[in-house]
Amino acid sequence: MKTETTNERGHQRLSLEKLKAWEALGYGMFLHFGMSTYDGDELSKGDKPSTFYAPDKLDVDQWTSIARDAGIQYAVLTTKHVSGHCLWPSKHTDYHVGTSGNKTDVVEAFVRACEKRGVMPGFYYCAWDNHHHFDSITPNSTGWMYAYSTPESQEFQWKQLTELLTSYGKIGEIWLDIPWMNSREFRHKLYAHLAKLQPDALIVTNSGFGDGTKLQTNLVWPTDVVTMERWLPNSKDKFRSWREVEGKQYYMPGEVCDPIGDAWFYQDNDQPRSDAELLGMYMVSRGRNANLLLNVGPDKHGLIPDRYRDALMRLRRNIDRIQV
Repeated sequence: MKTETTNERGHQRLSLEKLKAWEALGYGMFLHFGMSTYDGDELSKGDKPSTFYAPDKLDVDQWTSIARDAGIQYAVLTTKHVSGHCLWPSKHTDYHVGTSGNKTDVVEAFVRACEKRGVMPGFYYCAWDNHHHFDSITPNSTGWMYAYSTPESQEFQWKQLTELLTSYGKIGEIWLDIPWMNSREFRHKLYAHLAKLQPDALIVTNSGFGDGTKLQTNLVWPTDVVTMERWLPNSKDKFRSWREVEGKQYYMPGEVCDPIGDAWFYQDNDQPRSDAELLGMYMVSRGRNANLLLNVGPDKHGLIPDRYRDALMRLRRNIDRIQV
């Protein structure tokens, strides 16, 4: 097992310098927003009309201003979640913001708002799609580990991701969810394609639940980052960035992702965690060698609620006190 002081470069696609620069960002904001905000179902069935999505005070600049003021360095937006509803006017479906109750291209607004405020933009995209299933077997019909996507679904994903990564400029992070629905062969082809479109971006294939100790390469490989969804890094070994995969050494940073409250998408009664817990999440993630991607869900108006903004500002003050 390699140590963090190794002089070798590793077999990963990105240089150590680029990966360590991403690690130095340390703190990101996950933004779960979309049809699930309106139908109240995190794993939306994708059966609501596009017009059901209808923010009346949408302000993406507010999101990124809060991120900047909270000391957050990067942000990842759910461009398409399980509902299949797209936050950009995709040419490959009519289920998108262009046919909705608010026609704003949220992806465009998000990238431009990030650029204005010095926040690195990232895109989340989900392979599980309850609206465009193309005869795929989804997790809600057969269980998480038995789901799979058809060639037609994979072609759709390819086209949409190509559209996203060629339409909005430079993106820092590409976050792919439910990757095990896709075959390993397709994951490799897609990874190479995305890397060609955005060569400097980190491609994150979500590892799901776990403390980052194990990387299930049969389900999530290839990836540039090991994610820990709703978990913190292992307390004994911290997060080990050097990994051996199929006989080769790779440097892969870690990223914890967890909501500020309990829900990924906005819920009326979902309160932020205590100041002590949020500070603990940040300190443990960073102290154990991983970034923290803290999720905040904008509400049905299209605004980050005051209670989440205030919690983020208190967290920044608490972090600043400790780091003085």
